[in-house]
Amino acid sequence: MVGPLPGFVQLVGSAIDGAVFFVGSIFFTSAAALQCLETFNADREPGGGGRRRFRIIAFEPRRIDWWSSVVQLVGTLFFNVTTFRAMQTGIEDTSYDQLVWAPDALGSVCFLVSGYLAYIEVCGRFACWRRRSLEWRIAAVNFVGCIAFGISAIASYVVPSTGSAVDLAAANLFTALGGLCFLVGAVLLLPEAAEEHVASAT
Repeated sequence: MVGPLPGFVQLVGSAIDGAVFFVGSIFFTSAAALQCLETFNADREPGGGGRRRFRIIAFEPRRIDWWSSVVQLVGTLFFNVTTFRAMQTGIEDTSYDQLVWAPDALGSVCFLVSGYLAYIEVCGRFACWRRRSLEWRIAAVNFVGCIAFGISAIASYVVPSTGSAVDLAAANLFTALGGLCFLVGAVLLLPEAAEEHVASAT
C-alpha cells in the first residue's frame, strides 16, 4: 500500500522502494500459503467432528475454496517474480514488459479469479448483497482489491514506442487502493475469528 505512493519513493529512493514491494510480496505469499493450509485442513464434517492428520497439500478440485486459495497462492508467486525483477530491470529496458509486466498481469488475473471465487462461495451464487454479513464484507473488499490490482496492471504496461507506462499515476493509485483493500480485509478477519471462537466454545 505504501510502496506506490509518490512521496514515499521520493523519500527513500527507488532501490528501497523496490525492496519494500519485494518484501511485501513475500508477506503476501506467506499469507496465501497459510490460507491454503487452512483450506486443506478445514473440517469437512457437517457437525465438526475434527480432522485426521495435518495435510501440507491436498487436491480437492470439486471445492470452490480449494480453487480460490490455490489460484491466489499462484498469483502471489507471480508477484514475487514481478517485484524481484522490477528491482533489477529499469522501466526503460526493452525487456521490461516481458520480465516484469507479464508476470504482474498473470498475477492480477489469478487474483481476480481467486477473489471472485471466494465471493461466489460466500454468496452461494454469482452475486449478492449482504452488507450485514462480516464474511460477505471480507470477500467483497478483497474482490475490490483484486479489481484494483487488475486495473493497476493494465495501467502499468510500458508502451514500446514511448518507453513509458500507459498511466503511471493510475498504476500507483490502484496498487495503493488494492493494498488498502487487502489490509481492510485482513483486519476484518480478526473479529470473524473471534466470532468463530465464541461459536465453537458454546
